[in-house]
Amino acid sequence: MSDTETPDAPSSAVVVPQPARHRYRLEVDGRAVGFTGYADVGRQRVFLHTEIDPAEGGKGYASTLIAGALDDVRASGMRAVAICPFVDAYVKKHHDYDDLVDPVSIELRAALRG
Repeated sequence: MSDTETPDAPSSAVVVPQPARHRYRLEVDGRAVGFTGYADVGRQRVFLHTEIDPAEGGKGYASTLIAGALDDVRASGMRAVAICPFVDAYVKKHHDYDDLVDPVSIELRAALRG
């Protein structure tokens, strides 16, 4: 998909959509270092959980992963919802995604439980 990078992440970091698994995987030098999982509810892609290999922490990989995932959501014409605390913190700091992000609603939470 994209080579979305942060200043700390190496240029070999690639965000790979895995729609069958409802997630995006971050690969560095062909090796998986993390993922962010989601559920699609209508036209909303709801980000639920993000993990980065603890041995790879502090390198900007989570930011690279989330930026790539959000860029894909935008390209697909969907909307993003951040239930995952990391994704939520990321979109609050990066206002270039303000037009893409919907708030978490009571109805959405109910749909995820159902």
